[in-house]
Amino acid sequence: MAWQTPKQDWKAGDVPAASDFNRIEGNTGQTHDDIVSHESDYENPHQVDKSDVGLSNVTNDKQATKSEFETHLSDFMPHGVDNAGFRNSIYRGKNLGTSVTTEQYNNIANGTFKDLYIGDYWTINGTKYLIAAFNYYYNAGDSGLTQNHITLVPESTMYNHAMNDTNTTDGGYVGSKMYTEGLDQAKNTIATDFSGHVVNHRKYLCNAVTDGEASAGAWMDSEVELMNEIMVYGSVVNGHAIYGLYNVGIEKTQLPLFALRPDIANIRSSYWLRDVSSASYFAYVHDTGYASRTYASASRGVRPAFSIS
Repeated sequence: MAWQTPKQDWKAGDVPAASDFNRIEGNTGQTHDDIVSHESDYENPHQVDKSDVGLSNVTNDKQATKSEFETHLSDFMPHGVDNAGFRNSIYRGKNLGTSVTTEQYNNIANGTFKDLYIGDYWTINGTKYLIAAFNYYYNAGDSGLTQNHITLVPESTMYNHAMNDTNTTDGGYVGSKMYTEGLDQAKNTIATDFSGHVVNHRKYLCNAVTDGEASAGAWMDSEVELMNEIMVYGSVVNGHAIYGLYNVGIEKTQLPLFALRPDIANIRSSYWLRDVSSASYFAYVHDTGYASRTYASASRGVRPAFSIS
């Protein structure tokens, strides 16, 4: 609504009287005095007259309104947009059962991700797998991944293993004992729990170290890998590289799981990350939660990431 021109020209600091205002355009009969008489209504905006707004379930009690909203929140969620962007923005944390159903696999493959949200999980053969991202790798790789997928992370470490037998990072992540055999147990478990649905795609991984810094990389076929610092923290902390590319590769953004729930990165158990930190150190998440690094021969948890479709 707009005010008509006042009856006189005003100077800064003048306070107009109610009689100096004409009626409000578009509201026949409503004057300044009408507005003043309803001032108390505006001071208590939560006191809503249901007949004014046309909603049958609006209540004058704020707590009751909040309670009703929370009660029906689950009704509204399924009506969101069915795409990866929407799903990546909401944490739910729902138990999805003890196996991925055919319907769920279909909703992943068709890219709607219906009734799946960040933090939702399956507990399969004793391992709790959390949804960490939707289409995180889409269009990435020297051969672009165009398969709809979700990326999963175990809730806790699957077992402990060293990066190397000695305190060296020579050969980078790809040259480590962790890469060549240390992930085998996780790969076998995941292949059994998600038989025929683990996505094999291309990742850029460090394969050389010079003067304690990652110095080269290569495109590799990949199914199950350790996470890097950016996937967990959202930034590089202890990773050292001549070019960031060599430690980071295509995983250059934080997984939505850890962006929405940073506490889920802290599991009171140490686990390896794949970033080269020095000539003898790889990065890892300390059991106290801080971003750390340690000798390659140390035994730390294996908490990998992988995708299914």
